[in-house]
Order: sequence, then structure tokens, then C-alpha cells
Amino acid sequence: MSMDRRTALKRLLAGATVAATGPTVTSAREPAPPREDAVGMLYDATTCIGCKACVTACKNANGDRAEWGGVPGEQNLGALYDAPIDLSGRTRNIIKLAKESDRTSFVKRQCMHCLEPACASVCMMGAMQKRRWGVVTYDVSHCIGCRYCQVACQFNIPKFEWDSPTPTIVKCEMCYHRLVEGGIPACCEACPAEAVVFGRYEELLNEAKNRIESKPDRYEPHVYGETEGGGTQVLYLTAKGFDFEKLGLPDIGDEPVPELAETIQHGVYRGFIAPAALYAALGFVFMRHRRNTTESAEGEGATS
Repeated sequence: MSMDRRTALKRLLAGATVAATGPTVTSAREPAPPREDAVGMLYDATTCIGCKACVTACKNANGDRAEWGGVPGEQNLGALYDAPIDLSGRTRNIIKLAKESDRTSFVKRQCMHCLEPACASVCMMGAMQKRRWGVVTYDVSHCIGCRYCQVACQFNIPKFEWDSPTPTIVKCEMCYHRLVEGGIPACCEACPAEAVVFGRYEELLNEAKNRIESKPDRYEPHVYGETEGGGTQVLYLTAKGFDFEKLGLPDIGDEPVPELAETIQHGVYRGFIAPAALYAALGFVFMRHRRNTTESAEGEGATS
């Protein structure tokens, strides 16, 4: 029995799908543990006074203020001074005000430096990389401006310089240039209340747990970032009864985002099965169409 090209195409594509998504591709790899040299930041929302010294220090350290040769300040809400209201192509680090019922709390937002960063996972050119100390850095020389990192980040952190003729991606890099020179992130150095502190990741995690244990009436009994999204190197503590989601920190579960994406990618491209099958199907359709055209031309020639 003959098979038409539509049936053949369906069967070939179905075979490629089965091969690509078969039972052997259930996980691309095991979740990554923290690096031995991992550093991080611990932010305690109960201590923050909202002075925004960290915001100014960040801009000074990273050359974002106009007088440092960077981009102009953000004069929002009619202010005549630099007054950013959120992360942007000009602001890597921000203090925001959160509210829950009749209570308020400050919250610091910046790159979370995930143990398994989705931004680096989707970056086809390697512009986003997890480097020394586990810091997620950005290399503009490798960036093609696809902005996949923006879409992939579950914390909505990377920002694009839309108003620049030579735009780049902007995000916190934990002052990597300062770390290399033996310093610490500018935001941690500038905080007068020590609401954000820098240190070894494991030590910060232990410190956060010790604070909860020693003052259970002060803190929510959870360290945000210990497990969220597979874990992050920026950790948070919040006041008792003040939900992390109200702080603007998403409830994303414990699974690393790259794990699902890479599992699908590894399945689709395992052995190049799916692309090869697709090309074979397209080749079959082309050859069948060519043969039918030839036969039709020959038939018309015979009857003329």
C-alpha cells in the first residue's frame, strides 16, 4: 500500500518526538551544589532603614552616575536628583518599600546570583557566565542583544539599555571588579545599619539560621534563597508575619529553572535525532513533489 507524503511526514515527526522525549531523558543532570569558594550577601529586612546609601554606592562603584562618565541619573516623580524607582538600564541595585496589611518593610533587590542561573543557561554566546566565587557576570563583548536572559530570569533582574545607541544588559555583578582586588561589594561596604552583609555563602546561611533560632519572634522561620530556584547566593530574612512574596520575592519552588530547559534541549538534540528526522521528512516531501512534477510534465508531453 502506497503512503502519501502527508502520512510519511507525520510518522517521521512522530518518530523524532518519541526519540527526543523518550523515558531515558528524564533529567539532564543533578542540581549543582554551591561552589566551595562561593560568596554571597545576606539581607536582613528587619534591620534596613531605607537610607538607600547602597544604591548610591553601587552607582559610584560601577560608574553609572553622570559625573563618573556613566549614564544620566533617573529623575523620576519630578525629582531633580537621581531617584530610581526600580531596577533598570541605569540601576543595578534598589531599595523598595513593601506593604502587607498595615505593615511596611524595606526590601533590597539586585541579581540573586543563582546557584544555577537561568540567564547563563540560555545565553547562547556565553555573555552571562557563573565565574569565580559563583558570581554571575556579564561580558558585553559576547552579547548579541537577544535578551533571552531577561526572559529566562525568574526574578526579573537583567535590564536592557533601551535608550542607548550601544545598548548592553545591566545587572548586579556583586562588584566583581572589587572582589578581584580584595574588596567587597560597594552596597555592603556602605550600609550604615549592616542590613546587607557580605561573606562566604555557607557562613552567611549559618548566620541567617542562627538569627532565626536566637530570635524566633522577630523573623519568619525561613531563609529565602536557601532552596528557591535551586538556591541563590543572595539570602533574605524578613520580619515575623511578613510574607516574602509581599517583599516582591516570587514563590518559584525549589527546582532550578535551567534543569527543565536543559532537559528539553538535551532530549530534542540528543544525537541530533529530531533535526535529522525533520530534514529527512522535508527531503522526502521535496523528492516526492519533484517526482510528481516530472511525471506530470512527461504525461502532458505524451498527450500533446
